[in-house]
Amino acid sequence: MKIIILGPAYPLRGGIANFNEALCRELNQMGHTCSIVSFSLQYPGFLFPGTTQLASDDPAPEGLKIETLLNSVNPISWITTANHIKRQKPDLMIVRFWLPFMGPALGSVIRLVKKNSNIHVVAITDNVIPHEKRLFDQSFTRWFLSVCDSFTTMTQSVAQDLSVFGVAGPVVVSPHPVYDIFGTPVDHEQARQQLGIHPNQKLVLFFGFIRKYKGLDLLIRAMADTRLKSMDVKLIVAGEFYEEPKPYQDLIQELGLEEQIILQDYYIPKEQVKTYFGAADIVAQPYRTATQSGVTQIAYHFGKPMLVTNVGGLPEMVPDGKAGYVTAAEPEAIAQALADYFSNNRKPEMERFVSMHKSAFTWSGFANALLRNAGF
Repeated sequence: MKIIILGPAYPLRGGIANFNEALCRELNQMGHTCSIVSFSLQYPGFLFPGTTQLASDDPAPEGLKIETLLNSVNPISWITTANHIKRQKPDLMIVRFWLPFMGPALGSVIRLVKKNSNIHVVAITDNVIPHEKRLFDQSFTRWFLSVCDSFTTMTQSVAQDLSVFGVAGPVVVSPHPVYDIFGTPVDHEQARQQLGIHPNQKLVLFFGFIRKYKGLDLLIRAMADTRLKSMDVKLIVAGEFYEEPKPYQDLIQELGLEEQIILQDYYIPKEQVKTYFGAADIVAQPYRTATQSGVTQIAYHFGKPMLVTNVGGLPEMVPDGKAGYVTAAEPEAIAQALADYFSNNRKPEMERFVSMHKSAFTWSGFANALLRNAGF
């Protein structure tokens, strides 16, 4: 079967690009012919808060056909992209949707592709209701959703969001697979040596880009808890600021946490991800809002327990008290969980559960669920 994925891919960076490449590789390994049509321009400058949209430090994925065609703000490219896809005559088109801003471009391409053709379109909807709301969100989202034939979500919470829009096609929930694209785990002591961290240091990792909805400020406030200070727990923040960093820097200084918090505030290249996860004792995701998170699935790959907040689909992925903790999105609750983890040595038992439970999240399982939902 011939399949085209429409969505971000190399040389664009980020979790969705990583996901599309991994899914494309899995579909090819299953015997299908899959390629990716990506963006020549994903975000205009005023909408992208980071330093660059390109993964300039990461190597190109091997064995994948990736074409950069779609410009999110140029309607002429929507036409040329649709014509290119139609000429390929795919049996199935998989389209990623994660932001209402992409609705006009993606929805228009789908309409043009489906005109006088019977190509089935399945949407993988990461977010239906955005973390940060803007004017026209609902109309842009409806424009996209109304033209898709079926939908795959990675959490029940996103499936419920789809029901708000009354989509006509079938909806299947299949969990986000474990990321295995960041290499094999690094020895704990070796990882710490590379980062200049003492082998016995108690270490929490916050990983990924930083925006308000990710709740880093809640985690910083939790680090001021006297129990964590007395146990000499440190936090390493590894990721680029997608908003003004000064409020976070001021908060660290105000709470006197300069010695407890290590800021590595830049994009972490793929080959370095294993070092940060290898060094960590626990991975914290103190989000204010969420759907699912690729960070959770990286943690599963590296066998790391997690602390997540009780928002969106995060509790679906992290069984409380087994793979880690599910807490309220409040500094006190976060601090309590971290204090319990370190003072009661929960690490060995939780690591064992994570290592066993990650087998529930496979790429083959996700791909098969998606294909069944599309009628193949």
